[in-house]
Amino acid sequence: MLGWVEVALRSFIGFLLLIAMARLFVRKPLGEASQLEFGLIASVAVILAIGSIQLTIPVGYLLVALIVWAGGAIVIMMLSVKNASFRSFIYGKGIPIMKDGKILEDNMKKQHLSTDELLRKLRGKQVFQVADVEFAVLEGNGELNVLVKKEQQPITAKMLDQQVPPIKEPETVVMDGKVLHEPLTTRGLNQEWLKAELEKMNAIIENVFMAQIDEYGQLTIDLFDDALQVPKPTELPMLEANLKSVIADLETFTLDTENPQAKQSYKWCAEQMKQVHEHVSPFTKS
Repeated sequence: MLGWVEVALRSFIGFLLLIAMARLFVRKPLGEASQLEFGLIASVAVILAIGSIQLTIPVGYLLVALIVWAGGAIVIMMLSVKNASFRSFIYGKGIPIMKDGKILEDNMKKQHLSTDELLRKLRGKQVFQVADVEFAVLEGNGELNVLVKKEQQPITAKMLDQQVPPIKEPETVVMDGKVLHEPLTTRGLNQEWLKAELEKMNAIIENVFMAQIDEYGQLTIDLFDDALQVPKPTELPMLEANLKSVIADLETFTLDTENPQAKQSYKWCAEQMKQVHEHVSPFTKS
């Protein structure tokens, strides 16, 4: 067999093996892998790369090396999932760097963490002042997780005792100009509904690069032609405007009529509509 043909064949098979083995590993960012996991994965890649060009190495030897290294990586992954002690040994435990708002200098020295690195990691968490931190822990992969003080935490709807709309996963119904029927069916919709919504925006499916249905059932689109202005959804703003219009009309009727009974009736209806608007406005203004 010609040398370049064998190199191409080995490289192609090695590429397929690398893809197959990558599917066996846990799906997580490379930065979250432990040093040992990273070394094992890199070793498998190096074995495949060298085996692709070193024709003097028998294929059988390459397979044995792959079985040992890839098998070891898989065993470590399985043991890490099942055994907490082994998992702590591989990944390490989180080390507190700040506690009760105070920097733990001894722990920083043990982890070889400099002050500059601490400040950089804090900035990565959108914390620019050390005094704002209540607790910070350095994870086994080097990531710093931060808990800011209570007064520095963002205000939530629960704190204000406010009703907020439930969150529902957006569905992508058009991707790369192609209609995705399964997400439409998941929402109980079809392609005819999609066409009708696009017509309201003066758009056609052929011009749409991506379209999504948000948690309120509104359609948002992105067009292939970036020069065109993308229309914004109008259903919720229209509902908000209609509610305000009804309230204004009822208040006007209250002032215009001279009939005490009708005036009282209009006033009561206006109050009821104000309550409806108060409950609905968190949804229509989102």
